[in-house]
Amino acid sequence: MVSPYPPARDGIAAYAVQAVAGLRAAGHDVEVLSPGPSAAHHHLDLAGPRGALALARRARHYDRVVIQFHPDVFFPVPCSGGERAAIASALTVAFRAARDLEVRVHEMDYSLGRGSSPAAVALRMMWRAVPRVVVHTEAERASFHEAFGVPLARVALADHGADFMPHTTADRETARASFGIGPDELTFLSIGFIQPHKGFDRAIRAFAANGLGHRGCRLDVVGSVRLEEPGFLAHLSDLERLADSTPGVRLHTGYISDEAFDRWIVAADLLVLPYRHIWSSGVLERAALYERPVIVTRVGGLEAQAAGHGGATVVDTDADLADAMRVAADEALGTAAAERDDDWPFDPARVDRDAVMTEVRARAAASRGGVPPARDTGAADGRQARDAREASVPLRRLGPLSVPAPVSGRPGASILKSVVRRLTAWEVDPIVHQVNRLQQAVIEATERLGNLPKE
Repeated sequence: MVSPYPPARDGIAAYAVQAVAGLRAAGHDVEVLSPGPSAAHHHLDLAGPRGALALARRARHYDRVVIQFHPDVFFPVPCSGGERAAIASALTVAFRAARDLEVRVHEMDYSLGRGSSPAAVALRMMWRAVPRVVVHTEAERASFHEAFGVPLARVALADHGADFMPHTTADRETARASFGIGPDELTFLSIGFIQPHKGFDRAIRAFAANGLGHRGCRLDVVGSVRLEEPGFLAHLSDLERLADSTPGVRLHTGYISDEAFDRWIVAADLLVLPYRHIWSSGVLERAALYERPVIVTRVGGLEAQAAGHGGATVVDTDADLADAMRVAADEALGTAAAERDDDWPFDPARVDRDAVMTEVRARAAASRGGVPPARDTGAADGRQARDAREASVPLRRLGPLSVPAPVSGRPGASILKSVVRRLTAWEVDPIVHQVNRLQQAVIEATERLGNLPKE
C-alpha cells in the first residue's frame, strides 16, 4: 500500500492504517510505502517525475499495489502545466508497471482532465492506465468518467467507512466529563484539520447568528493546522479572534489522538461540518459510527455519502446552516419560536438606537475577523467605538501579504521559479507570516487604543 501513514498527521494516513488492518485481518501480507518518515516499512519521496519512476521500480515486485491517492503527494503545489504533464507521464509508467493496481482517489480536480493541453492529455492517459479506480460516491464516479474518459466499469464505489473501527470505549457521560462539558449542555462540534475549506468559521457565525451561546449551548471547534504554512496560520489566527468574540464558542487547537478524536464525537450532541469544498468526509463516517447526527453542506459527494446515514441534515447556504443549528437547538431545548418571540418583545419606545447600532457593528466586526468594540448603551461610547474602528480601516484595506505563485507564460520560466521558490521558502515564508501577524497586531492595538476612555 502506498500512502501517508501514522504518525503523520493526515486524514488519509488514518484511513490507510485502518485499511491495512482490514487486509491483514483477511490474511494478506501487507507492506506500506509512505512519502515521508513514518511507521511504514518503506519511505520514498514520491513528488515529481523522479518519485513516480522510483515507484515504478518498486511496484513490479508486488502481487498487488493499492495507492491511497491525493494529488499533493505526487504533484507540487503550485504546479505548472509542464510539470503536471511530466509527472502524469511518469505515473503512467508506474501504474502500468504494477501487476494488479487499485488507486483509491481521495481528492482530484476534475477540471484538469478537460481540454487539449499537454497536461490534460497526460492526465487522461495516466488514469486510463489504472485498471481499477475507487471513489466513495456516485457523483465522483460520474465526474471521473466524464473528465478522464475512464470506462465506468473500471471506476468502482467503496464505502468510505468500510474499514473504520471505533477508537474509544467511553460513553457519553465519561466523554463529557473528560472535556469538562456539563451533562445538560447542548454541545455542537466541528472537528478536523483547521484550514479554510473546512469552513469552521461558518459554524461559529451560524452559532452566533442564533445567539445560541446565550441560550446555554456551546460550540467546540477541535483541530490542528495540517501544514505550518502562512495561509493556514493566518486562518487559524482569524478563527481564534472569531471564537474569542463569540459567547459559547471554544476553540481547542493541537493535534489529538485517534481515541481523543472519537471521544469528542461521543461527547457531542451534534456535529457541524460546514465544508466549502471536499470530496468525501471521514469525520462524517466516524459520526455515523457512534450514531451522532450531523449538519453538513452539499459539496462534493457529501450529499450521497450522508444519504447512507440517518440523522444527517444537508444544507446549501450560510442561512440554511444557521437555520439547521437553530432548529436543532429548539428541538433539544424544547423551545418553540413563539416562546422565543415572547421572551424578546419589541417595543419601539424602549429601543436604544445607539445601543442597537453598537451591537450590530460589533457583530459585523466579529464576522470580518476584526476585534469587536466594547459594547455599551451610551451614545458617547458608541461614537468612541465607531471612531476606533474607522482608525483601523486603512490598515485593514492593505490585505495580507502573500508570496506570488511561481508561474509564468514563458517556456521554462515556471520550472525555474519553482526551483527558486523551494530553495528560498525556508527564509521567505516566516517573514511573510511575521509581517501578516504584525499587521494584525497593529490593527488590534489601534482599535483597542481607540476604545480607551478619553479624558
